[in-house]
Amino acid sequence: MVGMKKALIIVDVQKAFENKKWGERNNLNAEENISRILTLWRQKGWLVIHIQHTSDNPSSVFYPKNEGFAIKEIVKPIGAEIVIEKRVNSCFIGTNLEDFLKVNEISQVVITGLTTPHCVSTTTRMSGNLGFETYLISDATAAFGLNDQNNIYYDAETIHNVSLATINDEFATVLTTDHLINDFLV
Repeated sequence: MVGMKKALIIVDVQKAFENKKWGERNNLNAEENISRILTLWRQKGWLVIHIQHTSDNPSSVFYPKNEGFAIKEIVKPIGAEIVIEKRVNSCFIGTNLEDFLKVNEISQVVITGLTTPHCVSTTTRMSGNLGFETYLISDATAAFGLNDQNNIYYDAETIHNVSLATINDEFATVLTTDHLINDFLV
């Protein structure tokens, strides 16, 4: 990753995911790991893009006037950092993200955020398909437990790990925070 223009994309790290309705979550240190990456990114002066999910439904935890819409303090945007609002799982659909990355000659993206099987996975897949050299940081994202179509429950760790497995080497390179910081950004 040395020498190429890169961007850190932080997907949906919003208070909405603190709501009990989501159930059990894995990787409770995800936000701390994102913050570690973000601190380094800011020190280097590299591009940071915050993605914020929004809903037009006033009863949604993602409705702009509801508390859940807010980006968590631990990764809150500062200065001229870009904030892009999205309405669907992919950060590329209905936004200017792709154009923004291309105009700024970004060839590499590092993706972090919430949640692994939904917005993070969808964005990572599209990033890879659009031709960006994409890195997904495994311990800087998290999942919630889910039921499948037969009402069989899969715990959050299983959902997280299977989501990562379906992305690795096909759409992105999956790394840990330490691996990214110590081996890829030096």
